[in-house]
Amino acid sequence: MKKKILALGVLATLLCGCNSDSEVVTENIKRDAEQFKVQRRVVFMNNITGEYLFEAEGNCSVETNNEANRLELTCKVGEDKYKVHYFGLSDNTSYIVEQMEWKEENKYKYKIIFKPESIIPIDFDKE
Repeated sequence: MKKKILALGVLATLLCGCNSDSEVVTENIKRDAEQFKVQRRVVFMNNITGEYLFEAEGNCSVETNNEANRLELTCKVGEDKYKVHYFGLSDNTSYIVEQMEWKEENKYKYKIIFKPESIIPIDFDKE
């Protein structure tokens, strides 16, 4: 009887500790992104007009700080070189983070585009 209870306890523990493939992959990608191994595109947009305010592409880590109501974007732009951007979040702005296909030709590719209509658009591309 003790062996059956022990076996059931072990089985219950194993089943509780199981993660789906999706959960494992998601955690692996998050970890890789935090180590700047995942190329991403981040778009910050105006929800009222639908226009893009900011777009960044590169090996970027994204953190949200809900207490400060902001988004922190850190991109690796060279060996031990990083750029950090902070964005205030409001009711009329949102952001999209998209994982891009990895391209080996330049592991430090970094591109930023500002597109507010009230100022002259700035297109900065460092390769």
